[in-house]
Amino acid sequence: MSRIGKNPIPLPTKVSVEINGLAVKVKGPKGELSRVLPEGVVLAQQDNIITVDPADGSRRSRERHGLCRTLVANMVEGVSTGFTRKLEIIGVGYRASVKGSTLVVNAGYSHPVEMVPPAGITFAVENNTQVTVSGSDKELVGNEAAKVRAIRPPEPYKGKGIKYEGERILRKAGKTGKK
Repeated sequence: MSRIGKNPIPLPTKVSVEINGLAVKVKGPKGELSRVLPEGVVLAQQDNIITVDPADGSRRSRERHGLCRTLVANMVEGVSTGFTRKLEIIGVGYRASVKGSTLVVNAGYSHPVEMVPPAGITFAVENNTQVTVSGSDKELVGNEAAKVRAIRPPEPYKGKGIKYEGERILRKAGKTGKK
């Protein structure tokens, strides 16, 4: 049995969960999320606790046990507190700004790169070099942050580019002069 899957999911106040078979709908102050879980698990709600159990002893059920528990826990956390990913822009002339809800990134190309956020995602920029991607769906926040980083990934020689906050870039020495 999965160690993660065994843990019950506590529901904070102001968060309501609707379970209909494998379909889960979670409502909270930050929004509403819904997802259909894969076959092989059984969801149960008692008072303010949700438990996820494998449907049977098959390998498929045991594989999905921890995954489904984590998916539901992330939905509950997302609608109650939300998720954020922070990125840093490093490089001379590299900067970002927000126009309306669109993120505009100048990262050394001949044109600025514009990113329109999907529903439920917001971009914020501090000091022209700190980008914050926030929303209630952890998967969507991570994907959008990865798309922003992919505009100009950090390079190993000077470290220029867009990186996650706290990400360590392995640096290379580069060429040495003739002696």
